[in-house]
Amino acid sequence: MAQSERFQLSLRVLAVLAEEPGSMKTSAEIADSLRESAVMVRRAFLLLQKGGLIEQKKGPNGGAKLKLAPKQIGLGEVFAATSGDWLVVEDKAVAGLMKKVRQDAVDAMNEHSLAGVVKRLKKGK
Repeated sequence: MAQSERFQLSLRVLAVLAEEPGSMKTSAEIADSLRESAVMVRRAFLLLQKGGLIEQKKGPNGGAKLKLAPKQIGLGEVFAATSGDWLVVEDKAVAGLMKKVRQDAVDAMNEHSLAGVVKRLKKGK
């Protein structure tokens, strides 16, 4: 899956979790809500958990929930959690510059939160 698709799906998963921030949602529930594959949602769960944005619990009452309030989750954090090896460059001088460019982009994206995304999604419905 391309980076932009991982980011988009992860953002949509987080938006569903943000509707009821304190409750656990299973991958199947979210997949059904988003009309997406449960396997893809579970892959997004893994990235988001590694990024510290959600917590997961296994078992009959398990699922995932937000680790932070929606207004505390910046879009840059979502991008960083889902981007993987972003723009790998062999040349060390250029690689250093690209690392700074990436951080600048993440910082700029963090000026917008998951809460803002959720608000826009509600307006669009």
